[in-house]
Amino acid sequence: MALRTLQDLFLHEVKDLYDAEHQLTKALPLMAKGVSDPELKAAFEDHLKQTKEHVKRLEKVFKTLDKEPTRKTCLAMQGLMTEAHEMLEEEASAVVKDAGLISSAQRVEHYEMAGYGTARTFAYLLGNQEAAALLQTTLDEEEATDKKLTQLANNINVAALG
Repeated sequence: MALRTLQDLFLHEVKDLYDAEHQLTKALPLMAKGVSDPELKAAFEDHLKQTKEHVKRLEKVFKTLDKEPTRKTCLAMQGLMTEAHEMLEEEASAVVKDAGLISSAQRVEHYEMAGYGTARTFAYLLGNQEAAALLQTTLDEEEATDKKLTQLANNINVAALG
């Protein structure tokens, strides 16, 4: 797909986010299964539910563009997911593995926040207020998830010191 206009780039970004969220729906159950801290497990399970909603919300964004939802392989998310899977396979104490998986999850959140913020701005500039509002809602949720992970990390990282 040639990227000649901001509209083309916006669609490209939405396809990338759509793929990233689909990849995350496959990884989060594995991450939840691989942690020992019950609060962290619950946070990953909650984020899985939220991620499924993000997929649906992106499908609404596609509708605002009169396009069918399609995915463009998100290589960045593939890399982040590879690192998370490697962390799951590491030989580490349970609490250290939990700390490592929080680190992996926060990398994902920061990537998603950058993507959603950019796409939201493109939508706004293109006059697509409906898409901009949908993307802002997801961005707000990603930021809240990142804050929740930071709170969990405060305790888990200290425990990993011991």
